[in-house]
Amino acid sequence: MNSCLVIGGGIVGLATALKLGERFPRARLTVLEKEPEVGRHQSTHNSGVLHCGLYYRPGSLKARMAVEGIREMVAFCRRHEVPHEICGKLVVATSEEELPRLDELLRRGAANGLTGLRRVGPEEMKRIEPHAAGLAAAQVPEEGIVDYRAVCDAMAAEIRNRGGVIETGAKVLRLSRHGGGDGEWVAATPRGEYRGQWLVNTAGLHCDRVGELAGAGREVRIVPFRGEYYELAPEARHLCRHLIYPVPDPAFPFLGVHFTRMIGGGVEAGPNAVLAFAREGYRARDIDLRDLADALGYPGLWRFLRRHPGMAMAELVRSFSRERFCRSLQRLVPEVRPEHLAPGGAGVRAQAMTPQGELVQDFHLLARDHALHLLNAPSPAATASLAIGGHVAAMIEG
Repeated sequence: MNSCLVIGGGIVGLATALKLGERFPRARLTVLEKEPEVGRHQSTHNSGVLHCGLYYRPGSLKARMAVEGIREMVAFCRRHEVPHEICGKLVVATSEEELPRLDELLRRGAANGLTGLRRVGPEEMKRIEPHAAGLAAAQVPEEGIVDYRAVCDAMAAEIRNRGGVIETGAKVLRLSRHGGGDGEWVAATPRGEYRGQWLVNTAGLHCDRVGELAGAGREVRIVPFRGEYYELAPEARHLCRHLIYPVPDPAFPFLGVHFTRMIGGGVEAGPNAVLAFAREGYRARDIDLRDLADALGYPGLWRFLRRHPGMAMAELVRSFSRERFCRSLQRLVPEVRPEHLAPGGAGVRAQAMTPQGELVQDFHLLARDHALHLLNAPSPAATASLAIGGHVAAMIEG
């Protein structure tokens, strides 16, 4: 490879550019980012957790990338003095029906190569998190928290130091191939045209649209889900020492509110998950008519909603009711009260969905001639970004 265009300057695109630079040191690398700075969306609108691979099916790309990725990410943070902490996590079972799922999580984590996992009872839970309540929990010592804004900035600086180019304000409007099938990719942007022998699409919330511009089609569609957070008031922050998570529903592993101590101080509680009316809609009132029509016009979304009406309604109600949100949190920490919750930030999850209404659970890479499209990379993509980048670089070399 002598040149490459990486479309999308989020954490995955930056990590991919880094790994491509390592594997192809003489190649001309250009990252095209539509925003004024890198890492504007999913990369920094999240809970700042370092995920180590507990939840994911053994052998899946998510599992492999998470386990490799957290170790690479921690090493990167140490090397660049990025604030982070491996503080550990409790995944708490609060009902009898969750106990078999908790044991399955422990089995998966062990199969994925995690170390130090153990099942703890109520007394040991209280020692680790004095205010948590439940029948049993999985202690996950390898998980942690990090400043992903600082990670993105460090990655961008390293790319530039190695001779790579990051163009901001460079939204890709058109993609074409010059010279036939073996010709260069040409990306037209408001800042001019950029060329590369290879094209790597890491456009996150807009990856399906970029794929369509490149001729890859759009059978799998990005459906945006907004996740809303509260922050605990200062007098309630003692209720969470580290990370407290529920046992996830296997059908919706990204659902389930949790408590996260943040690297900059304070404690977040959330998120819920509701359909966003804009792919970059961080507030309920944010509406983009094109994005909304795109979601509502997709048969897969309606099939999903018909299959899961109760879940969809429960998440919507929780979005508008602090009391209902608080009741979900009280399953994990009974002492939290509605008056402890102040509105926090929000993120939008770029969730790929099939025409049949199924959520794409694993990372999804689509290979085309001299092009790779990452068409599903929600959590734990931030943690796994360096491993994903290495995987992309290996695919191109192969």
